[in-house]
Amino acid sequence: MLEGKKILVTGVATNDSIAYATAIAARSLGADVFVSAFPRDVDSVRELMGDDFHVVGADLTKEDDLDTLHRTIDSRWGSLDGALHAVAFAPRDALAGDFLATPSASVEIAMRTSAWSYAALARVLQELAPPSGGSLVGLDFDAGDRAWPIYNWMGVCKAALRSVSKYVARDLGAAGIRSNLVAAGPLSTRAALGIPNFSLLTEAWDTTSPLAWSSTDASPVADVVCFLLSDFARAITGELLHVDGGYHAMARTRSEQGGSAGL
Repeated sequence: MLEGKKILVTGVATNDSIAYATAIAARSLGADVFVSAFPRDVDSVRELMGDDFHVVGADLTKEDDLDTLHRTIDSRWGSLDGALHAVAFAPRDALAGDFLATPSASVEIAMRTSAWSYAALARVLQELAPPSGGSLVGLDFDAGDRAWPIYNWMGVCKAALRSVSKYVARDLGAAGIRSNLVAAGPLSTRAALGIPNFSLLTEAWDTTSPLAWSSTDASPVADVVCFLLSDFARAITGELLHVDGGYHAMARTRSEQGGSAGL
């Protein structure tokens, strides 16, 4: 499905992440894969990924690192067909506690890392994409239209990410570059460990998702990311695709819905 494609996967840190699962899946589908990691993680990520992957350190909130990422890919490949934006961060005081008392500096860090960096990565793809176009995919969590008991300013950042993705779709569509998001259910990744009371999310899925959802299996999300990076999704842009076991479509828990499964 991705034979001959040159794909960048950002945000790889550990083998429990969507980014890692996507890199592995894309490689198995024929893509040549470049992996970017936060600079402090580069050595461990090189060891994790092995010789089949190119690895570069990049903090997507820093212009200099974005320039280095651009030059490195251009030097090795000369072009880029697609990228996964798998970068998000919020300081702990922006995730828990008094929402209204969160320091502005913490909100600014969260917004720059989790939303602005998507547009920054879009610019890198724009400059490297071939004439046939390309595909940018980002990772969302279905928190933009509701206030969770946790998540706080990261929920606001994800709402911003949805808007940024649509504006990227608007501005890069003429160049054949698509912009889409995947809203994944909760996964027990390193990033999730930074969310206070993360178990509240997994418990919600356990009681409400109509399909079984495993918080330790990122492969269903990775497979859909690969689809959006492929030419099979060539007419899809500005979209938010849920890969959450159907949780987003349910109004009540399974026990509250009643009824019969045999219709």
